[in-house]
Amino acid sequence: MDESNHYEGYAQESKNPEIRQRGDVLDNADELQRRLGNRQIQLIAIGGSIGTALFVSIGGALNKGGPAGTLLAYLFYACLMGLVNNCIAEMTVFMPVSGGFVRLAGKWVDDAFGFMVGWNFFFYEALLIPFEITAISLVLSFWRDDIPTAAVCAACIVLYAALNILAVKTYGEAEFWLSGGKVVLIFMLFLFTFITMVGGNPQHDAYGFRNFKEPGPFAEYLAKGSLGRFEGFLGALWAASFCIVGPEYISMVAAEAKRPSIYIKTAYKTVYWRFGLFFILGALCVGIVIPYNDPSLVKTLSGGEGAGTAAGSPYVIAMKNMNIAVLPHIVNALLITSIFSAGNTYTYCATRTMYSLALEGRAPKIFRKCTKSGVPIYCFIFTMLFPLLSFLQVSSSSAQVLTWLVNLITAGGLIDFIVMCVTYLCFYNAMKAQGIDRGTLPYRGYFQPYCAWIGLTGLVLVVFCYGYSTFLPGMFTLDSFFSYYTMVGVAPILYIFWKVVKRTRIVPAHEVDLVWQRPVIDAYEAMFVSPPVGFWTEMLQMVGLRRSVPVDKRV
Repeated sequence: MDESNHYEGYAQESKNPEIRQRGDVLDNADELQRRLGNRQIQLIAIGGSIGTALFVSIGGALNKGGPAGTLLAYLFYACLMGLVNNCIAEMTVFMPVSGGFVRLAGKWVDDAFGFMVGWNFFFYEALLIPFEITAISLVLSFWRDDIPTAAVCAACIVLYAALNILAVKTYGEAEFWLSGGKVVLIFMLFLFTFITMVGGNPQHDAYGFRNFKEPGPFAEYLAKGSLGRFEGFLGALWAASFCIVGPEYISMVAAEAKRPSIYIKTAYKTVYWRFGLFFILGALCVGIVIPYNDPSLVKTLSGGEGAGTAAGSPYVIAMKNMNIAVLPHIVNALLITSIFSAGNTYTYCATRTMYSLALEGRAPKIFRKCTKSGVPIYCFIFTMLFPLLSFLQVSSSSAQVLTWLVNLITAGGLIDFIVMCVTYLCFYNAMKAQGIDRGTLPYRGYFQPYCAWIGLTGLVLVVFCYGYSTFLPGMFTLDSFFSYYTMVGVAPILYIFWKVVKRTRIVPAHEVDLVWQRPVIDAYEAMFVSPPVGFWTEMLQMVGLRRSVPVDKRV
C-alpha cells in the first residue's frame, strides 16, 4: 500500500485550507490537536478508573456479597478488565486516532459495528453527565438540605461548558487536579483502614479482620445457603462491573496526547497495578472497616436517611461508628471533586465520540467542525443538551424518569468492552493474514489472542447473567427486565440497521487497513527533537524541586 497516497488523503481530510496549502505535518488526520502531556495523561488515566462507586456504591456490593464475596467479585472482574486492557492497549498505541476504540471497530471489523458501538458509547457517556450532576446535589445535602437543586445543576453545567469549550490542554490540566483529589481520597481511606484496624481509633479497638469472622465472609442474597452466597457473589460482581473502568478513557484521549507511542503506552502499562491497588485493595478495605449487615448501611441501601450521599459511604459509616467527627466532612469534600471529575470526563468523551461518528459519516457532517483550538464545537453544543436533564431532579417524580433513563444504558459499558475484544481478534487475525510481525508494534500485548478470547467469554457471561434475578419465581417485572436488557437488545438492532442501510460487510483479514493513519502519526512523532519527559520529572518541576526540565520540543 502506497503511503504517499495516504498522506495526500490525510491532507484532504483536514477542513483547514491553510493547513492543506502549507503541507505542514499535522498532529492528526483531522483537526484535533495533541496537547496532553505525560503528567496529564497519567492522572486522566487514574481519574477515569476511579469513580464514586469505589467510595459509596461499593457498600451495596458489600451488603450483597459479604467481605470475602465482594473481594472475590472485584478480583475476578479486575482480571477480566486487565485482559481487555491488554487488547485495547496494543491497538491504541499502534493507531492513536480520534474516537479511539469506536473508530477502530468500524475500520477493522465492520462499519456497522463502529456505528453500533459509537452511538452506544455516546449515549452511555452523555446520559451519565446529568446523573453525576444529580449525585453532586445529593452529596452537598450531607451538610445542609436547603441548597437550591436548580442552582447546583446550573453551576455544574456552566463549569463543564467552560472546561470543555477551551483547548484540550485546559481540560487536561483541570482533570490533573481533580483526579489528584481522587488519589488523595483513596489513599486517605486506605490509611484510615490500616490505622483503625490495628487500634488507632477512639475506642482503641484493634478489630483487625473481625468482620470476616462475624457476621462472616459471605452474605446470603435472595436465597439461603450456598446458592444464596453464590447469588451474593453475583450481586457484588455486577456492582464491580459498574465500578471498574478505565481503558476506554485512555483510548479516547489518545488522539490528543503528545508522543502517543510513549505516553499512551505508559498509561496503559500502569493500568494493571491501578486495578490491583485501587479496586482490589479498596474491596478488601471496605470489608474490613464495616460488617455487611451494619444497621446504618442497611438503612441507607433501603432508601433511608443518607441514601445516595457521603453518609451512605461504608467508610463514613465506619467513622461515625468509631465516633470520629472530622474525617466524614473531609471525605465529603473530596467526594465532590471526584463526582465533578467524572462528569467532566463524560462530557469530554461524549463530545469526542460524536466527533468520531461524524468523521466516518455515521453522524451529520456539521459535527466535524472544530474551533482553532481543536474543540469539536457542534459536538460540544449537542452534548451539552444532555446535562439539562439534571433539572428533572427538581421534581421528585421527574427524577425517577432520569434514573430510568440511566438504568436503560447501564449495560452499555460492558458492550463497549466486548467490542474491544472482538476488534482485537480481527486486528490480530489481520496482522497474521498480512504477514506482519507483532513484535514490530510500539506495544505488544501479553498472551494473545487467548487474553481476548477469555475476556470476551467472561464479559458475555456477565452481560447475559447480571439480570438473572428478574427470572426468579415471582420476581419478573417488565420494568426490571427492560432496565437490565434494553441495551443488550438495542445494540444488535443498531448494527443490523446500519448494515442494511449502508450495505456494509465484515472486513476480511487480508483487506484490513493496517496502514491507515500510521504515516501521519510517525511523521508527527519524528518532529520531536527532545527526549520524552517522565511523569515524575514533570511532577518535580511543577512543585519547584527541579528547575531544569526537558520539554516536548518539536522542530
